[in-house]
Parts: sequence; C-alpha cells; structure tokens
Amino acid sequence: MNAPIIALDCIDKTFVKRLDVAEKLVNFVGGDRREEIVHAVDAVSLTISEGEVVGLVGESGCGKSTLGRVVAGIHSPTGGTLSYRGRPVNDLQGEEAQAFATKVQMIFQDPMSSLNPRFRVREIIGEAPRVHGQVKAGELDDYVDQMLLRVGLDPSYKRRYPHQFSGGQRQRIGIARALAVKPEFLVCDEAVAALDVSIQAQVLNLFSALRKDLGLTYLFISHDLGVVEHLADRVAVMYLGRIVETAPTERLFEEPNHPYTRALLAEIPKIDSRKRRFQPIKGEIPSPLDPPSGCHFHPRCPHAMERCRTERPVLKTIGGGQLSACHLNN
Repeated sequence: MNAPIIALDCIDKTFVKRLDVAEKLVNFVGGDRREEIVHAVDAVSLTISEGEVVGLVGESGCGKSTLGRVVAGIHSPTGGTLSYRGRPVNDLQGEEAQAFATKVQMIFQDPMSSLNPRFRVREIIGEAPRVHGQVKAGELDDYVDQMLLRVGLDPSYKRRYPHQFSGGQRQRIGIARALAVKPEFLVCDEAVAALDVSIQAQVLNLFSALRKDLGLTYLFISHDLGVVEHLADRVAVMYLGRIVETAPTERLFEEPNHPYTRALLAEIPKIDSRKRRFQPIKGEIPSPLDPPSGCHFHPRCPHAMERCRTERPVLKTIGGGQLSACHLNN
C-alpha cells in the first residue's frame, strides 16, 4: 500500500513563556516565578491518506489550529515525527524540502488578517509561484486570472486590495493563493467560520469541487460539526491537545464512543428535539498550562473512575475503523 500523504507520530507541541527581567529580579530576591509551559499538542498520532478529507473537531483552545500549523510546517513540533509521503519532514533537504513547502498549504480562518493589506490581489496570488519558479514573469497575469476564475472571482479584481472585498470574496482569494503553488494537501483552519451561512455553503461547495477536479486532500479544522459532517470522510475529535476518538464520519455521528464525543453530538440542535433543554458540557476546559493527570477529560466526565485520574487511556480499535481513548472500552 502507498504511504499516507501525511502521517503524525506522537507529535508534541509546547510553547514556553520565558521569564522577563522583572520576574528574574523577583526570583533574585526570593520570589518563585517560573516559566509557563503551554502543552498545546500532546502525543498526537494521525494518518491522512491521499484524496481523503479528515475533519478535526473540538472546543476552542483544544489545540486544533496548532496541530494544523504543525502539519503545514508553520510550527516545528517539539517532539514526535511528521512525515510526508513516508519521509520524515526533518530529513527532507533541497528540492524535497521545497516540494513539501509548496505541496502542503494552509487556508486561515480570518482572510483579512492573513492577506497583506498593502498588496494587490495580483501580488498576493502570484508572489509564491513566481518566487518558486513555477510561473514565468511574462505569464503571471494569465496565471493569476486562471486562479481567480477557478475560485469563482472575476479576473479584473486582481488590481484591487483586500479591503475592497467582502469576507466571502477574501476567503476565495486566500484559497486561490494556496492553490497557486499547485498543492496536494490543504489545511483548512476554520475556513468558513467567519462567513454568513449562505456564503459558507458556497465556499464548502467550492472545496468539494476543487477536491474532485484537482484530487486534493484536506485536513478540515472546524468547531461546526454540521460542516464537518457534510464535507469529511473521517473525523478526529480533539480534547486538550489529545485525539480522543477517530472514526468514519457516518459511524462517528451514529455511534459515538468516547464520552466527550457523545456530549458534543448530544448538543447539536435538531428539529425533532425543539422542546429539549440543551445543556453545555459541565465544567470548563482545563488550562493547557496545567492539564489534568490521567485522562484529560476526567474532571468533566460523568463516568470518571479512579483509573481515569491516574492512567492515560490510549486509542484502541472499537471496530469499523473507529478508535477511542477511553478506559470504559476495557
């Protein structure tokens, strides 16, 4: 079998806030200031096959975006191995490293902050393929026109600046910028979260069409379970830096196994439950500065037992391509 296009093996990502001069002075006179360590991603293992759409869901602050940036090569992992087509990314050099940099692209949540406000659309879309030698200078205008047409925008817009567009149009420009370097894999980080519902549908349909036409593979990060159900082949559920469950989309929505996944799906509004009183998951998501021991979900889990407080559960196969990290499965 061919190697997966992206493979994560026990990926960790931590961020360290160093002590500033004032805090060091406080420690010098007997204080107890310490560096703060944020455990954003904690030993995540995940594979994504070519042509697949994997949805990554979870509450805000669980590490979804950080994991996406690690996959896209924006953040270097603190530990573990990120592999591209069977080769560890850290081992790639020269043309292979450049190929990874162009073949894996990211689409950000807020296009207004990710598009350079001083660049016209022509420069935003055309800069990367020109720098990487994919398009000659004399062919750049025609190439930018093709990219704009592919995402449903008028080529005459290439003379405009980002602030002259609506939110949906700016997101399409961000998609065109990612497509301009002919990627194979797109990390979509809340790519439709800031858009109106009608515009969301248009952009989701665009993602589906691009996948079919260009053979793209997606890691689609979202907190909107309805969007993920519509687009993804497989779903990974993340909680406080860890993957707690993965399964084919249909199976996950019909037979969720992990208590956190069941709690998330139980609160999706449905027409046939309009008289039901919806309640959020009890408690607040713990701080990644000081995550709970054992199973990270145990302070909020209605089924927590002593083992959950001391022993970390590992992902185990439940059946039908479903894996879950819960001691209740033993």
